Amino acid sequence: MATTQRSESLSARETAGLIASDKVEGTAVYRSNGDRIGTIDRVMIDKLSGKVAYAVMGFGGFLGIGDDHYPVPWSLLTYNPQLGGYEVNISDAQLRGAPRVSSGESWDAFDRDRETALYSYYGATPYW
Repeated sequence: MATTQRSESLSARETAGLIASDKVEGTAVYRSNGDRIGTIDRVMIDKLSGKVAYAVMGFGGFLGIGDDHYPVPWSLLTYNPQLGGYEVNISDAQLRGAPRVSSGESWDAFDRDRETALYSYYGATPYW
């Protein structure tokens, strides 16, 4: 009995304050006005510190943005229970000029220099 309860608690994908990464992937991202602008494709976590570095967003054709991946500092996203997704204040102009990883580009190319440029672009405090 104790083993069963422990297994069930370890397999929980969401608690009151935590959510599993596979549940975050695919979650909608909205503007503060409630307009849906995209989804979270993946969450990137620093291996050593365990801190979430950024969310990689997909825009599905929003503003003509589609196949590329757009990293957004995690600190810019706020979970909004009323929307059932994450909220972010990023303008159309910011999205058009945002740092991205193009389709076919290796993620290995996304190093600390690119992370620094990403955080600087959005005016966010780096996670490191």
